[in-house]
Amino acid sequence: MSVSKFTINFLRRNSVLSAGASGSNVFCDRGFGSAQPILKKIPEKKPDWNKAVAEAEKIVGYTTSFMSLRWLLSDEVANVAMHMRKLVGSNHPLLKAAKGLVFNGKNNMQAWGLIVLLISKALGYTSSVKASDEDKVAGFLHTQRALAEVTEMIRTSHLIHKGLMNMQNNSTEDISGDMIFGNKIALLSGDYLLSNSCMELANLQNQELVELMSSAVRDLSESEFLGPRDLQNNPLPSPPRSQSSLYRFNFAEDPLDPVKIGDALGNAEAEWTLRNILESGSLLGKSCQGALKLAGHSAKIQKQAYRFGRHLALSWQACLDCQPFSPGATGSFSLVSAPVLYTLQDNHDLYREIEIGSKNVNEVDFERLRQNVLAGPGVQMTKNLQQEHSDIAFEFLEKLPDSEARTALINIMTALI
Repeated sequence: MSVSKFTINFLRRNSVLSAGASGSNVFCDRGFGSAQPILKKIPEKKPDWNKAVAEAEKIVGYTTSFMSLRWLLSDEVANVAMHMRKLVGSNHPLLKAAKGLVFNGKNNMQAWGLIVLLISKALGYTSSVKASDEDKVAGFLHTQRALAEVTEMIRTSHLIHKGLMNMQNNSTEDISGDMIFGNKIALLSGDYLLSNSCMELANLQNQELVELMSSAVRDLSESEFLGPRDLQNNPLPSPPRSQSSLYRFNFAEDPLDPVKIGDALGNAEAEWTLRNILESGSLLGKSCQGALKLAGHSAKIQKQAYRFGRHLALSWQACLDCQPFSPGATGSFSLVSAPVLYTLQDNHDLYREIEIGSKNVNEVDFERLRQNVLAGPGVQMTKNLQQEHSDIAFEFLEKLPDSEARTALINIMTALI
């Protein structure tokens, strides 16, 4: 994938392999944008994803996934894990959701809490925070760490809830045994994580933060009712509009405002942006914003952090969307991924392949659709889209003071390019 001139110039001024000097724990708004990065040579090989995440976890001081020792040893989680073993061998979608949560790759969503902590450490906190909230060793606040866990729990609960199967409209599956049991586990496990995230959020005793994160949960819920769906609520792309009716998605100025659908559906890039803002960009962006709110930063810097998290999530998703179209890839993929939407926009006749799966996406000939996508402009346009969002996120990092946390963020983002 080609790298934009902005990213190249940025990386030339920053090392993406070795950590920089540690910054001060206390950060003043006046220092924002005063970074003076050292000129260094671009590495010939970009950082490995797993290595970048592992090194970032060392910087924040612990493995950031909520699946830490205290969670794994809890009676509730141990009980859920024991019951999930009964689903092995069944076709319940909860197993696919669980596999995605622990997959050791770029789609590991537990890295989201890591991003929140790295932003917290990179910008530090102001002198207005309570001394009891400071973690001088880690370099961020105890409340910021709690918010990172809340972010992961909200995201994970959403993914688990998506593992529910609609058995009312499915007469071909056994609805008397494993499927009913799997639905109970998915519902109760997701509710358990979501309720715990609400309690953790309430314990932070910040009404504005509660309102901000509640709006992120609202956006996650709304994402499940957007556009056409099959009987199992799997998303389907909207019928593509003509080229003359295309328009770019307009981001809301106030993060608390609901995302406006407008004429996004049927417009490839606008529809993809809308879906992924609701499903991922809103949560990560508002978590980054909330972390700086807890640190006492100005509203201006908070909104810039929201913008960073939002575009990082979109860049991340664009990267994931390209993976099913890499050499040797097989199996099913999302029908609302960016390469598919771009290809449908270029070739409207291909939408007949999508209509075959209007009741069940598994009826779609994915291999045939993959070949059509590879033959069209969709993959390259997705790579360009990823670069566009990466550049916006890099603009924010360029303003930060040089620090280990900033370097770790650069490594993670560079591994996605």
